[in-house]
Amino acid sequence: MDILITGGAGMIGRKLVERLARDGTLNGRRIDRVTLQDVVEPATPADAPFAVETRVTDLSTPGEADTLLGNTPDVIFHLAAVVSGEAETDFDKGYRVNLTGVLNLLEAARRAGNVPRIVFASSIAVYGAPFPEPIPDDFFHQPLTSYGTQKACAELLLADYTRKGLVDGIGIRLPTVCIRPGKPNKAASSFFSGILREPLAGVEAVCPVDETVRHWVASPRAATQFLVHAAGLDGDKVGPRRNLSMPGHCVSIREMLDALRRVAGDKVADRVRFVPDDFIRRIVAGWPQNFATDRALSLGFKADPDFDSIIRYHIEDELGGKVAD
Repeated sequence: MDILITGGAGMIGRKLVERLARDGTLNGRRIDRVTLQDVVEPATPADAPFAVETRVTDLSTPGEADTLLGNTPDVIFHLAAVVSGEAETDFDKGYRVNLTGVLNLLEAARRAGNVPRIVFASSIAVYGAPFPEPIPDDFFHQPLTSYGTQKACAELLLADYTRKGLVDGIGIRLPTVCIRPGKPNKAASSFFSGILREPLAGVEAVCPVDETVRHWVASPRAATQFLVHAAGLDGDKVGPRRNLSMPGHCVSIREMLDALRRVAGDKVADRVRFVPDDFIRRIVAGWPQNFATDRALSLGFKADPDFDSIIRYHIEDELGGKVAD
């Protein structure tokens, strides 16, 4: 099996290739080669049981996607994207990367002619308020951000190219991934991880929204498993509606901090302070909060056990099992 991961230098891309390197297979099939693409040099896993190639390239540049698909990959994980906050502040860049980049990839796959399985990392941002409680699988798309609009357009393209038999696409609407390791990024949702990650590392954190704000979240472990599972789904069982909302947990800021206090103690939880940010509050106000993900669950996708487990996973995976004093 030959695999391409776009956005391979990103957090999810790194987690995914590490998972593939541990397994050596993808849903029972031996992996021969993984190509990691990004606009910066992706890291490669040590002692991977398959060949790893890296490509520093921009999918929105004409012709780049054709070069990238020269190996005719069997599976493409399309993770490359401009994140929500940056897509909102840099309108042109958001559409160039999040929409033109997707179209270039689909057209390159069409010309390659081998009908790859494409797993597209979409987002719950395709939905816009007002919402039912919870949001069902058949709720219509009315995004309230440029990022959400770009992802919704890409979902439609993926479904149409699949309908025409040009690719075999599955779009997964990821919850906000929490707790993201590393440094904060330009995503408007970055603080959902920051108010947990920084205190666990011994650093004070700022929360820009009220403690009653609720959100739909999943751990990096769960997000990686969503991608792996989607790559092996039977397309006939999925049917023509090729884009799925992933299972997660609906938690408020207060519930997040209460879980942090239970898992890591008072000293850690007390490192969070509230400083309102109107720009972030306006964006978050239009985001979905709770989902009924019956289709995904029926197809075998699974959520994290609970939010306490999400915090414990971060401590195990990123902090060596220890919380900073």
